[in-house]
Amino acid sequence: MKTRDSLISIITPCFNEEANVRELHARVKDIFADLPGYRYEHIFIDNASRDRTVSILKDMAASDSRVKIIVNARNFGHIRSPYHAMLQARGDAIIFLAADFQDPPDLIRDFLGMWEEGYRIVIGVKKQSEESALLFAIRKVYYDLVSRLSDVELIKNFTGFGLFDRSVVEIVRGIDDPYPYFRGLICEIGFEKAVIEYVQPARKRGITKNNFYTLYDLAMLGITNHSKVPLRLATMTGFTLGAVSLFVALGYLIYKLIFWDSFSVGIAPLVIGLFFFASVQLFFIGIVGEYIGAIHTQVLKRPLVIEKERINFD
Repeated sequence: MKTRDSLISIITPCFNEEANVRELHARVKDIFADLPGYRYEHIFIDNASRDRTVSILKDMAASDSRVKIIVNARNFGHIRSPYHAMLQARGDAIIFLAADFQDPPDLIRDFLGMWEEGYRIVIGVKKQSEESALLFAIRKVYYDLVSRLSDVELIKNFTGFGLFDRSVVEIVRGIDDPYPYFRGLICEIGFEKAVIEYVQPARKRGITKNNFYTLYDLAMLGITNHSKVPLRLATMTGFTLGAVSLFVALGYLIYKLIFWDSFSVGIAPLVIGLFFFASVQLFFIGIVGEYIGAIHTQVLKRPLVIEKERINFD
């Protein structure tokens, strides 16, 4: 909770964000200049950018000791990298802030205000977005689906943008998940959450680094980490289709016995049925494979990231 002269850790993951990091640093600096009673550190964790992001960050760190940099040895992905940075933060509270300005920096003031009121978790939830309407609609369908399947109540349109008290960070540290679904872990903890709605602006500069694979990976992680429903659905579907197949076979047999000379089954039902059952099997084998993959990741217990260098950490 807030104490006198509290330290706030701002965490910004980066990958090829040379067009945004300098302005983001300036915006955060201006915000905290108007917040007496707060100190801050701004941790940038870079996922092996191929542009000038790292050199720009080093220039900023040379002139501002509050800027701290972690440079990863390779791209460890958008799930593990920010989580690792959170575990390195020293603040009394941490705030995740995207480099592309789709997380509005001005909400930092609102987050801190709710934290001062006693909330240990303050989250930003998108009520609208200036991104593609189709993409926003797909995300909405996904959040609705995961919320229905999940064993815990997940928060719709929550991307991880928010403030998290030190006590929350320590709980998450104790979970020690090598491939964490952070927004799900926050819901698992169960603390009362303050929700601040906002309109997500369009990306200010550059292009998004998310692609189909990264979005699919995050979507499946949310399902496999918080629901057994797909596995049980596979069992029930198999049982139901087996029963239907048995009744259809009996119907065909009886009909053939009654109309032996005039009834010709033909090969079409056999081919259609074969392809149908094969696709159902492949779909659920894929679902089972996702769960096995999640178990495999947990068993390997590899480090979240390997650091190439860090700057301005004591």
